[in-house]
Amino acid sequence: MLLLVESLAMCFILLIICVVGIANGPVGSVYFYEPEVQERVVELGLTTKEKIKKRYTIAGIFLFIPILIFVPAMVYFINGARGFFDIFWQITVILLIEGLFDRLFIDWYWVGKTKAWFIPGTEDLMPYIPKKTLVGKWLGTLVGYPLIAAILAAIISLF
Repeated sequence: MLLLVESLAMCFILLIICVVGIANGPVGSVYFYEPEVQERVVELGLTTKEKIKKRYTIAGIFLFIPILIFVPAMVYFINGARGFFDIFWQITVILLIEGLFDRLFIDWYWVGKTKAWFIPGTEDLMPYIPKKTLVGKWLGTLVGYPLIAAILAAIISLF
C-alpha cells in the first residue's frame, strides 16, 4: 500500500511539472517535443532556442531530483528497505508505476488524444510522439528505470 501511495506521489510530481509547463500554452514545454517541432516553433517566433534550453534544464532538475533523491529516500527511510534486492524492487515498482502513468496518461492520452499540447503551425509534424520515439520511451521505462533502480540500490547498499 505504501509503495502505491509513493508511486502516486511521483505521478503527481510529473503531472505538476507538465501542467506548470503548459500553463501558458504548450510552447512552454516544447522541450518535450521532437527537434523538428522545436525548430518550427522557433521559426514561427513563438519562443527561442535559449528559452527552450533554459526550460529544459529547469524541468530536468525537477524531474530527476525526485527520481534520484526522493524515491531512494522514501524507500530507505519511510519503507525501511535494507539490502540491495529490497531497495531495488521497491524503487523499481515506484519508477515503473510513474513510467506507466507517463506513457499511458501523458503520452498516449493527454498528448495524443487531446488538444492541450497542440501548437498551431505544427500540424504537419503530428503525431508529436512518433513511433520511433514512443518505442524509445517504452524501452526507457521498462529497461532504463530498472537499471536506474539497480544503480541506486547498489549505491545505497554500500552505505
